[in-house]
Amino acid sequence: MSLYKLTIRPILFLFPPEISHAITMVLLRIVCKIPLVPFLFKAVYVKKSPLLETKIAGLTFPNPVGLAAGFDKNALFYREMGYLGFGFVEVGTVTPLAQPGNEKPRLVRLTRDKALLNRMGFNNDGMEALAKRLKKKRKDILVGGNIGKNKLTSNKSANSDYEKCFDALFDTVDYFVVNVSSPNTPGLRSMQEKEPLEKLLLDLQAKNNVRPKGKPIFLKIAPDLTKAQLDDIITIVINCKIDAVVATNTTLSRDNLTVLNTDKLGSGGISGKPLTKKSTAIVKYLHEKSQGAFPIIASGGIHSVADAMAKLDAGAVMVELYTGFIYEGPFLAKKINRAIIKRAKQQKKKV
Repeated sequence: MSLYKLTIRPILFLFPPEISHAITMVLLRIVCKIPLVPFLFKAVYVKKSPLLETKIAGLTFPNPVGLAAGFDKNALFYREMGYLGFGFVEVGTVTPLAQPGNEKPRLVRLTRDKALLNRMGFNNDGMEALAKRLKKKRKDILVGGNIGKNKLTSNKSANSDYEKCFDALFDTVDYFVVNVSSPNTPGLRSMQEKEPLEKLLLDLQAKNNVRPKGKPIFLKIAPDLTKAQLDDIITIVINCKIDAVVATNTTLSRDNLTVLNTDKLGSGGISGKPLTKKSTAIVKYLHEKSQGAFPIIASGGIHSVADAMAKLDAGAVMVELYTGFIYEGPFLAKKINRAIIKRAKQQKKKV
């Protein structure tokens, strides 16, 4: 068992999840301001190799292991995440106006299941605050802007919210992720239906196309879609020329949990190990049914090298961590990158 699991995690897990997260990130930020600490962190956690570089939509990611949206909602810690070995970070989900999110408690650890119950509700400081913070971002880590709508914005007016975020963040992020798959904003997931989703993505692409140089647009989907809905997603992604799909967000399913009375958990999406197989199956279906027509970034239940490699074997080109990073510790990204390098070298030898 790692030092993190033996000493650090037990202490952090004494506090409510949001408090633990705040304490950890503030301390990390303070420590990284000490001269030479960022250099030491990078020496310990960052794995560099041409074999890790991954190209999507004209972007070159230094490595294919990223941090999923929700961890750095307000673009406060993306620099420090780069020191811990991540090749890219999704900030947000960001909305046009700042909003507090849902009432607490809204993040619950399910430790026996290595999972989290999340009903945060897009709490964030708003698009203008994030855009300001991202103006001086580092060049050695790519940052994606995960965009959504405000809770009080109706679905009929939702496209306007996404367009506002797109305009506000355009000059400060490397790519966009359109989030229509969170279960914690009322009615949001209905925007994954064919007609509203196609309209939203075409509207964003229209704004993108009038720029001298557009930004890649990715789509984040839920793991609870039917095969018919996934078929629609494939058609929409191809027709709207979306650059990649992030699969997946959290699940509403309570299957495979050890909790006896799941009704007591309340609303929210489950992330972590209970999502591992489900998200991998979505990746595999999208890749095979589309015949590899677009890149897939796998997210959901990655707690080990084996989990990450299974996602890549299913057809993903990159992976994102969140809950696995919390449970397994800061070396997880480096372990996965090492395994990717090892496999790439083995494949070269076979050729």
